[in-house]
Amino acid sequence: MGDKMDNYVRLKDIPQHFGLKRGDSVWISSDVKELLYSCIEHDDDTDLNVLLDSVMDIVGEEGTVLIPTFNWDFCKGRTFDIRKSPSQTGSIGKIALKRDDYIRTKHPIYSFAVWGAAAKELAAMDNRSSFGADGPFRWCRDHDTKNVFIDVECQHSYTFVHYVEEMVGVPYRYLKNFTAGYIDEDGNESIRTYSMHVRDLRADIYVTIYPYEEEFKAAGASRRYEVNGIPMKTISMGKTYDIILRDVRDNNSSKLCEYKYLT
Repeated sequence: MGDKMDNYVRLKDIPQHFGLKRGDSVWISSDVKELLYSCIEHDDDTDLNVLLDSVMDIVGEEGTVLIPTFNWDFCKGRTFDIRKSPSQTGSIGKIALKRDDYIRTKHPIYSFAVWGAAAKELAAMDNRSSFGADGPFRWCRDHDTKNVFIDVECQHSYTFVHYVEEMVGVPYRYLKNFTAGYIDEDGNESIRTYSMHVRDLRADIYVTIYPYEEEFKAAGASRRYEVNGIPMKTISMGKTYDIILRDVRDNNSSKLCEYKYLT
């Protein structure tokens, strides 16, 4: 038990293992259940603001932090309120939305809570397509944003691959428009239309992504590690773009997913 306690990394110090430096942009994807269980076991902080504050301290004001606050209710015709619609993608996003120092990007389906040097630039984007070339996903590519994964796998959480699919064009997805109510940061309500690159329901799609792992690692774009026994990973998003693009464009997305059309 002594060794376990001696080797324990406190919540405030965990971001030191992410491989971040001052001026970086970072996107955090997470499932924090095991992380919080570990904190409780070691009588540590369980306030995830401590984790966020540490990330912000490392990248500094010249850096940028993006936390996914995705919400798919707009696709069901429900009004999106940029001030109140909750994040459906994890606890850290919910916490970031409650903070005064984070602002939310505009897309009603794929929004982010953002902080730092590029926060206002990101929040000003009004990309109508969820993964469009004029939105945050392109920005993350251009700035080689570091996507940190805490106890989640790429297969379910590396949303960046959908941006590449939209940029190239794939036979198993298409742009679909969704129209619903939208309440902006000033409380003004209107009817708006946004699009998402959705699956063609005539195709049976199984996402794999795992075959990319060795290529990401060989390119110096991915690093796996553990902190307190919890699996983590940091991926440099810009460095993965060409790897994914070649597969999608030249190899029929064979490493990204398996798909076949239903008869």
